[in-house]
Amino acid sequence: MSATRLPGTPRLLRALNDRAALELLLERGPLTRARLGELTGLSKVTASQLVERLEERGLVARVGEQAGGRGPNAQLYAVRPGSAYVVGVDVGAERVVAACADITGAVVSQVEQSTRDTDDPVGVVHTAVVQAASRAGAQLDSVRRVVLGTPGLVDPATGDITFAFNLPRWHRGLLAALREDLHTPVVFENDVNLAAVAEAQSGAAQGLADFVLVWVGAGVGLAIMLGGRLHHGSSGAAGEIGYLPVPGVPIPRDVSRRAKPAFQQLAGADAVQAVARGHGIDAPDAAEAVRAAIAAGTAGGPLLDELARRLALGVASTCVVLDPPLVVLAGEVGQAGGAALAERVQHEVAAITLVRPRVVPTGLTEEPILRGALRTALDAVRDEVFGSTVG
Repeated sequence: MSATRLPGTPRLLRALNDRAALELLLERGPLTRARLGELTGLSKVTASQLVERLEERGLVARVGEQAGGRGPNAQLYAVRPGSAYVVGVDVGAERVVAACADITGAVVSQVEQSTRDTDDPVGVVHTAVVQAASRAGAQLDSVRRVVLGTPGLVDPATGDITFAFNLPRWHRGLLAALREDLHTPVVFENDVNLAAVAEAQSGAAQGLADFVLVWVGAGVGLAIMLGGRLHHGSSGAAGEIGYLPVPGVPIPRDVSRRAKPAFQQLAGADAVQAVARGHGIDAPDAAEAVRAAIAAGTAGGPLLDELARRLALGVASTCVVLDPPLVVLAGEVGQAGGAALAERVQHEVAAITLVRPRVVPTGLTEEPILRGALRTALDAVRDEVFGSTVG
């Protein structure tokens, strides 16, 4: 038994050391061989061999020198940005936004195009991905993964879209068509889940393994992060909080007819605008209505109170099951409401349940779905590229 394991041990150690070095170079910027040795606990000889190995594989490059005491200056090394690229895509009912990032995480390009005048989802995504890669100066074959954020259900078993309420042309079989068209790995993920990934990376949920994100915009959605991992459910429907049966609105009994589900009727953007008009605020969209209420000070309080009561029905239902320490309000309305709305929701949830999660507004202001798509793609590609450094 031991005889079969021993030959693999040096390979495994080299792989672990290589991965650790690459992660350090990403986190701390250019480093010398000596500094890499210190940070990894490797000898100078081993650290030098490691750097040479990564150089040969095109993963690191010399980027400068560091002046020292006696002797020649030490060479500085960094991860080579062009060793791999990823593309993240945010797919909405009216637009597609795609961004290309290199393996260091730097976003090199971003493009946007309308989807209103086409019924060809493959063509739309193809154009967006190709344009994003081209503007980044990347060949399409160097794009190692494309992650698309989309509304609706993604089947955990197949990775395909099974239902998208406001994207009727998106359907089963689309994933295979995109992979064949782009000749690269393509992954679908629910858009609200990707917003939670971004929130965990650089938003209001940094450092937390457990939290939920409630998206309040044109639609109402929920992302669940447990133990640092997204919870999708057996069919991918975990978090479809718009379908939560709530009192005060009709409950459709046939979702295939695209009738608005109950909680969506109560707390979605259309409902927010209607409530705002009832309070004398006529705005072009729900987010503007909420911002107007906040700007109005005390006079806008009743609208925020009503919206908080409505949102609390969904938040409380979630929290009495999951009992998370944190709830993040995101989406156009959640972001517009800021701390004023979040504090009201927190108070209302505590008033009607035994749980008392902290409720905060999103910490992200620009393209959270796109950022989550890029992070998801980068994590997977770094595992592939950095995990295969031993020949």
